[in-house]
Amino acid sequence: MNLTPLHDRVIVKSAMPEEITKGGIIIPDTAKEKPMQGEIIAVGKGKIAEDGKQTPLVVKVGDKVLYGKYSGTEVSIEGDDYLIMRESDIFAIINK
Repeated sequence: MNLTPLHDRVIVKSAMPEEITKGGIIIPDTAKEKPMQGEIIAVGKGKIAEDGKQTPLVVKVGDKVLYGKYSGTEVSIEGDDYLIMRESDIFAIINK
């Protein structure tokens, strides 16, 4: 991908929504909920503080994260869908 986020922004590839529930019920496309987790694809260099110093981001490429349902801006690049959001929109890193 030829895209680099600026400052404290990250690019996230959303996880695929579940197609079948744990009980075996198939979910149609119109009823699928927007996923609230994904993988960090790219990160910016960090937020610039008022004193001019750059604060590095906590998340890194490859981290699996949870974020708000309506967080970020959806973009389509080379046929793939991504979200661009600020690091502050991320609620947690999913540890394995």
